[in-house]
Amino acid sequence: MTDQRFAALYEPVLQEIAARSAIADGAFIDKDVYRVYIATFWANVVLDPQDSGVDEADIEPLHDFLNSEIPQVLGSGMTVSDCFKFISQKTGEQAMERLQLTQLHKELLQYFASMILNPEGHRRWMDEIRSKQAEAKRPTRR
Repeated sequence: MTDQRFAALYEPVLQEIAARSAIADGAFIDKDVYRVYIATFWANVVLDPQDSGVDEADIEPLHDFLNSEIPQVLGSGMTVSDCFKFISQKTGEQAMERLQLTQLHKELLQYFASMILNPEGHRRWMDEIRSKQAEAKRPTRR
């Protein structure tokens, strides 16, 4: 998929994200809110690409497209990864609270932040969780 197709497909989404992030009668963008919405958008695309209008092969080019769009709002050099860095910080937690996200929504974003920012640590963490789950399922001996 080309940038033009991504733009045609996702321009309404990006405009809605900007509109929902607007403050002072649209004169300014609350960048914290924008980061949370972009992170949410990205998590949804990755979880179900086809429902988001793309194939799995389009995920990386879409990521590049978003990385070219995000700096227009957040500033030069800002990326999808930076949105997840924000999510993993105290200010990100505060923004999610201010937006009154559900616990499940917050956990989803934090899970993605873990995967994106520390893939090796995330793998170890998930292995530990799987191990504990398997251990809990084993029958106990008396």
